[in-house]
Amino acid sequence: MNPAKRLEIFTRLRAANPHPTTELDYTTPFELLIAVLLSAQATDVGVNKATRRLYPVANTPAAILALGIDELKSYIQTIGLYHTKAKNVMATCQMLIDLHGGEVPHSREALEALPGVGRKTANVVLNTAFGDPTIAVDTHIFRVSNRTGIAPGKDVVEVEQKLLKFVPKEFLQDAHHWLILHGRYTCIARKPLCWNCMIADLCDYKSKTPAPAVK
Repeated sequence: MNPAKRLEIFTRLRAANPHPTTELDYTTPFELLIAVLLSAQATDVGVNKATRRLYPVANTPAAILALGIDELKSYIQTIGLYHTKAKNVMATCQMLIDLHGGEVPHSREALEALPGVGRKTANVVLNTAFGDPTIAVDTHIFRVSNRTGIAPGKDVVEVEQKLLKFVPKEFLQDAHHWLILHGRYTCIARKPLCWNCMIADLCDYKSKTPAPAVK
């Protein structure tokens, strides 16, 4: 895919959604960090249901530690892998207090050192909470980048590196959200909605899904 096509793709995505953001509910960097940590192999809708109950009761590292792990589990037990996630949340809260004064660090290295926080989670926090031009490659972004030809790669790190290289700088801050939303609602996994896609004419995907027949 050439630079002119990429420029037009992101120009259209921006025109359709000038101020994209995460679909996770949060009001502070800490709330975002915990929500993203909980979202692994879970839906944003499911995480939001749990955090809407949890955050009014405990939305700081100290408050969650004061709850205790069993009480925390009672709030997040509807989320997949909640036993492991509860342990990671408690350990993360303890590290934030011990090493960072209870605040979420604005540093990739410090974020990735937290239990349960990998590169993708760190990128989401850096981008959404702190405004850094990072791109967290999840399954949606990986699929869209490869299928459209925007930034093909064999793994998430390669796709991330190519996106950072190829996405025009003016779009880098919001590219993460546009691509996730496009993958979540239009360029879906099994049968992409190509007939309803605003960038279909720019996309390299050869097996485009035709419009459903009108009954």
